[in-house]
Amino acid sequence: MEHIAALLLIVGCNNGLDQCRELPAPVAVFETVSECAAQRPKAIASLAHVEPRLFSRCLVVDPALEDDYDQITWNVRADGTFEAAISVTGAVVASNGYPSRQRHAD
Repeated sequence: MEHIAALLLIVGCNNGLDQCRELPAPVAVFETVSECAAQRPKAIASLAHVEPRLFSRCLVVDPALEDDYDQITWNVRADGTFEAAISVTGAVVASNGYPSRQRHAD
């Protein structure tokens, strides 16, 4: 049985960051966090045409709790801070919130 160690979350927003939505990652689950991190730039590039502002995060999954995860929550603040977390039956087990690198059109 394959165990999941990371989930790739991608969120796209308009330029004002007041309308955001979760976007489907080409590959959403990974056996290692490093695999997720390696595929993240390619996933962002494949969705560059969908929204002007993209945010992404590899969220760590504990394989022992793989079947207990029940919710992914995320928030994009007006200052560009992207927060994301995975919950297990009400307890947060992975969380990350800091300003994300933003893709700029040249």
